[in-house]
Amino acid sequence: MTVMAKPQDRSSRDRPASAKLRLVFMGTPDFAVPALRVLAADYDIVAVYCQPPRPKGRGMRLTPQAVHQAADELELLVRVPERFDQAAADELARLAPDLLVVVAYGLILPEALLALPRLGAINGHASILPRWRGAAPIHRAIEAGDKQTGVSVMMMDKGLDTGAVILERHIDIADTDTTGTLHDKLAHLTATALAEAIPMLADGSAALTPQDHDQAIYAHKITDAEAELNFTHKTTDILNKVRAFSPWPAAWMMIKQGDKSQRLNVLAATTASAKPTPTTIAGKSGAILGKGETGGMVIATADGAIELTQVKPAGKASMSGRDYLNGYPMPDHIITAADRD
Repeated sequence: MTVMAKPQDRSSRDRPASAKLRLVFMGTPDFAVPALRVLAADYDIVAVYCQPPRPKGRGMRLTPQAVHQAADELELLVRVPERFDQAAADELARLAPDLLVVVAYGLILPEALLALPRLGAINGHASILPRWRGAAPIHRAIEAGDKQTGVSVMMMDKGLDTGAVILERHIDIADTDTTGTLHDKLAHLTATALAEAIPMLADGSAALTPQDHDQAIYAHKITDAEAELNFTHKTTDILNKVRAFSPWPAAWMMIKQGDKSQRLNVLAATTASAKPTPTTIAGKSGAILGKGETGGMVIATADGAIELTQVKPAGKASMSGRDYLNGYPMPDHIITAADRD
């Protein structure tokens, strides 16, 4: 059932319809930066909340988050609470926002806080809900082989990405998309979707559509361990994983050369289009079959073979598959997880 939003139901004070809305923006990574910049042009951003600075880089210097840096450029008030205790909640209440706008913030907000603004709290999420709720919707959509995704703007409630949807905008996932490229597309789509949804919410014309919780799929947080490639899987599934985990955390495999073993990150790969001269038993999953059409390493899968077109050896910069084999000997074999057990 779809219901119409009624902003006056939350109102604890009278504000003229023409008044510039007071927003509190909550976000942390670079995904949220386009939304902050778009909304700052049209609304009164009374404060920006993001996670605290974290150690980064070789020197592990304390570095402000991407949203923090953008807010500083826009000369906006920034707050970085580790958690929303009573003091942080009281400070937010004193800001008297009309609306909370949340994009990839990363902290759980108490339910009472969501009800504080007269228009409530909304979230821009990088999937078509209820598919891919949770922490890694972009990675999981590509990994699953989805052909389409998008963004949802929803009202926030006490659940995780469970609120009623105000609007959604769809986008095709190209066969060449990685999490990196799709991330950037969806970041900008989230910004425009929020800019479209907020006026509808403010004037009461927004249609709130409850999610079908029976159709929900959860996008679990990505771990480095699961990014290890398993060549007993089908070619399409392996290529989807490579795209899904590029650029982070990067799909990887362990290779053996002589008495040395090394991790090799795989940033891009393609279906092997030419039959190579095998250097091991051809057709066995995980067998290294030689060089492919573009000069990269070819590895047998459950139903074919893939060619590594972009790789990153441990401690080195990324390079093409051809350059890797020009500078390194062909590995003897791939060390599987079963080999290490």
